[in-house]
Amino acid sequence: MFGSHLSIAGSMCNALDEAESLGLDTVQVFTKNQQQWKAKPLDATTIDSWRSRVAELGFSGRTVSHASYLINLASPDDALWAKSIDLMTDEIERCEQLGIPFLVHHPGAFTTSTREAGLARIARAYRELFTRTKGYRVVSCLENTVGSGSNLGREFTELAALRDLILNDAVEAQRLGVCIDTCHAHAGGYDLSTFAAASQAIDRLEAELGLQWVRVLHLNDSKGALGSRLDRHEHIGRGTIGDAGFQAVLRRSEFANIPKILETPKEGEDGSELWDTVNLRRLKALQQGSSVEPISISTAKPEPAKSKGKGSFQRSPSPRGKSRTAPSAKPIPRSRPERASQKNPKSGRRGKAERA
Repeated sequence: MFGSHLSIAGSMCNALDEAESLGLDTVQVFTKNQQQWKAKPLDATTIDSWRSRVAELGFSGRTVSHASYLINLASPDDALWAKSIDLMTDEIERCEQLGIPFLVHHPGAFTTSTREAGLARIARAYRELFTRTKGYRVVSCLENTVGSGSNLGREFTELAALRDLILNDAVEAQRLGVCIDTCHAHAGGYDLSTFAAASQAIDRLEAELGLQWVRVLHLNDSKGALGSRLDRHEHIGRGTIGDAGFQAVLRRSEFANIPKILETPKEGEDGSELWDTVNLRRLKALQQGSSVEPISISTAKPEPAKSKGKGSFQRSPSPRGKSRTAPSAKPIPRSRPERASQKNPKSGRRGKAERA
């Protein structure tokens, strides 16, 4: 079940139409401009159109939304914490209206407080969120991070501890889940660079958290080295994870029926194919055990396609960007034209402005 984070610029259904054209099984979107605290409420026409198109494509029960990066449920600042809860409430409500079952968000940063205080702050926020949205079906998924600065959620044990704290205050366990990002895990210190190492990392995830809690996967190669704490996404097979690590992830039966979302860069050298098409083809080949063309990892920019102008990779749409480049023997995929002011997650700037 493969998808990608796609833009809703112009219309939310544009992301669904693009997902269909790319041959995807699902999609991840922002339901609003992720760089703004306030958003215009969803109108009935938008809701009905989205729901109808999702049903038509067979995407029901598998779509994903990514919450705004402005949200910090761990903040020690009372005003920012309250604003974050309000915005997260709105994110949950919008997903409920649209029938989007999974809402991914970063746990938060404790900034001037302590790790323990930050975790407790998130748990308290969840108590308020689950009270405000009692009876909703949306599953809020805590995403692992690279652990830079005071950001929480790098270690699997920390995600487990946070889950337990939340469930002590809020009993709706079915509304809580986890999203594991491969780039974040690798750059955060979990070696995914070989089949054996990645398998061991997944075993640790199972032992320390439980694979049943993983409701969404973000499949991104990593520009940063193992343990670098660099949140920069790279195309599949072109980063420091490489093909073998993704093979280990894709061959775990526990992940077979959950959304697996690409947040790889969209921009790049002008060529014959979209990057999402290239990455999707590679993932499917790795999943099926088919042969894939070796890729030489390099820190250099991709070689420009012959007779084509040079493009540029942009930072990932997250505050901790995510792009990396490497030469390839195949034609360099063409860049998807930019739409309005919104960018795809982790493929342009992270403040995914409506960008992972």
